[in-house]
Amino acid sequence: MKRGIYIIPSIFTITNIVAGFLSLHFSMSFNFSAAAWAIIVAILMDIADGRVARAMHAESLFGAELDSLADFLSFGIAPAVLMYQLVLNGRGKIGFAIAVFFVIASALRLARFNSSAAIDGETKTHFEGFPTTAAGGIIASFVLSYELYDTGTELTAKNIKLLTKKMPLFFDAMPFLMVIISIFLISKIQYSNFKKLNFAKPHSFQLLVLLIVSIILIFTYPQNTIFIIYILYFLSGIIGYFLRLVRLRKHGK
Repeated sequence: MKRGIYIIPSIFTITNIVAGFLSLHFSMSFNFSAAAWAIIVAILMDIADGRVARAMHAESLFGAELDSLADFLSFGIAPAVLMYQLVLNGRGKIGFAIAVFFVIASALRLARFNSSAAIDGETKTHFEGFPTTAAGGIIASFVLSYELYDTGTELTAKNIKLLTKKMPLFFDAMPFLMVIISIFLISKIQYSNFKKLNFAKPHSFQLLVLLIVSIILIFTYPQNTIFIIYILYFLSGIIGYFLRLVRLRKHGK
């Protein structure tokens, strides 16, 4: 029974690995939309395995290591290959270097997370550096939104037309954005991990309402909404950093 409990979270993690491998396969076959959706599936599996492990009290060192390997494949290697095939390939050696930098930054980010988790445990309410899962989410959701524009399906599909029309600008900016994301992966800028939310508190209740609204928007405008959510999460760390800096300066005076 105990062994079966520990296996259940690992099933989600293994599904994460399979989704990451499928993303690589689809990227090499130039099926970018399928590659992006595979990363989205990997994200859902990554969220599920941790929640299930904590709910079942089935957390283990083996599970943590397997999860880290899955994350490196699905959110480090797969997004880099996807962006290289779609955007960076036309930038020559610079594009290749950007993709490699993203992979290295993802590996460093995961290694630092594992080492700090072993020392500090699960007590922190934030991540140090942009999470690899979110980095993969930005890239996958960008590809899904861009595909609406590139194939002309924005005229028939459910989408936020103003954002879809701006996707060529994001396409041109993606090499620069990939570098920025890579730097933020290995930075010490804090990002919420949402693990200590208490929905009984008024502030957390507002987040619950926001979550419900976001889910409704995802079902209405799936590709665009996922992209917006990940961009806002990326910006939240920058905004939080400057707000903390302002508070520190006020206290310093």
